[in-house]
Amino acid sequence: MMLRIKRVPTVVSNYQKDETEETARRTGGCGKNCLRSCCIPGAKLPLYAFKKVNRSEKDLLEIENEEPPVAFLDSLVLGEWEDRMQRGLFRYDVTACETKVIPGEYGFIAQLNEGRHLKKRPTEFRVDKVLQPFDGNKFNFTKVGQEEVLFQFEASEDGEVQFFPNAPIAVENSPSVVAINVSPIEYGHVLLIPRILECLPQRIDRDSFLLALYMAAEAGNPYFRLGYNSLGAFATINHLHFQAYYLAVSFPIEKAPTKKITTLNAGVIISELLKYPVRGLVFEGGNTLKDLSDAVSDASICLQDNNIPYNVLISDCGKRIFLLPQCYAEKQALGEVSTELLDTQVNPAVWEISGHMVLKRRKDYDEASEENAWRLLAEVSLSDERFREVNALIFEAILTGEHGIENGADTLLEQPDTKPQSLEKKNAITKSSHRSLVAGTQECLVLH
Repeated sequence: MMLRIKRVPTVVSNYQKDETEETARRTGGCGKNCLRSCCIPGAKLPLYAFKKVNRSEKDLLEIENEEPPVAFLDSLVLGEWEDRMQRGLFRYDVTACETKVIPGEYGFIAQLNEGRHLKKRPTEFRVDKVLQPFDGNKFNFTKVGQEEVLFQFEASEDGEVQFFPNAPIAVENSPSVVAINVSPIEYGHVLLIPRILECLPQRIDRDSFLLALYMAAEAGNPYFRLGYNSLGAFATINHLHFQAYYLAVSFPIEKAPTKKITTLNAGVIISELLKYPVRGLVFEGGNTLKDLSDAVSDASICLQDNNIPYNVLISDCGKRIFLLPQCYAEKQALGEVSTELLDTQVNPAVWEISGHMVLKRRKDYDEASEENAWRLLAEVSLSDERFREVNALIFEAILTGEHGIENGADTLLEQPDTKPQSLEKKNAITKSSHRSLVAGTQECLVLH
């Protein structure tokens, strides 16, 4: 099965080179039109104000039926992303990268992106510590050009969805923004940067994670997913951010069966992934979106505080979340990863773990198989014994927190409820001109 992706020519961004003195005189400040104090006074950016409610499943259905002032996914995220592509703000043309679905039970996705590891920004911090202080001397998102920012993303003050095409940047409130990823791995690859001017390090907190779920819910399309990489789990920038992009095919991890472990008092169901190369937990349900967010963020905070690297995939419009502790970097440091796998130069972060394999060498792409993908991801996973120990830490944190568990701590590993998942069956695709998945054929058209 092949994926066809719309081809649009892209050139290397002039912004990524040194700015000229003429530009500096025109824009003022440092000349790079950045988001720091030198350039931000008087700056304006589009603002999308979402409706912040304590969203139950019923609330979400009602909101989905409301007509927003601007189409969030199509016009704002993907439309503005395409605009930046036409303006040449990317390091390379991701639409020219070959992509295919690998034959097999899970349908791993392979992309050949031979230049990304050479053009992508290198990691500038230690990989053996999940929590590290923010360092303003290293690259951070306040240094990007304002032209890379698509819009501000904030809760509406009056409870209604609003869009302002030219809104002042309220420095004192440190706005959250959505910006392009200049080293994209897929169509519409963007970054959600919570409270950007606070310069928060890469660590999840309750407020930032809830913001990410609001973005997933606002997009309203199961093929637009958000991901998070902690330090030590292949985050490359120590400035709090989530990634997101659009790909109209189910990820292998979304198809994996699960076994229910427990239900929290707030209605959040926690399950364990089964028959997948990486061990992980799945969170879904909840009386409100905040209940679900709090459960996942508290589990993530537990991992951070115990120096356990992890990745998070936000799936199904924010209604299904995968929490994936990992140890690949640790194994690399200990010399426990085979030379064959190291030679691929694949750093298994959230997208690779979810089944979207970004390959750097033609040889690996041509020889891509489900067996090869499985072998790589198996090295990412904690051992069964270590996974049980980590789960114990997570559930202890949940029990001592505000959540509570309906059936008690003694039944955490009971209640088998194995169920395979399928996005195509669970979700009717929302209206969008950007995707079309054709069942029963050998080709899958991702973009028109």
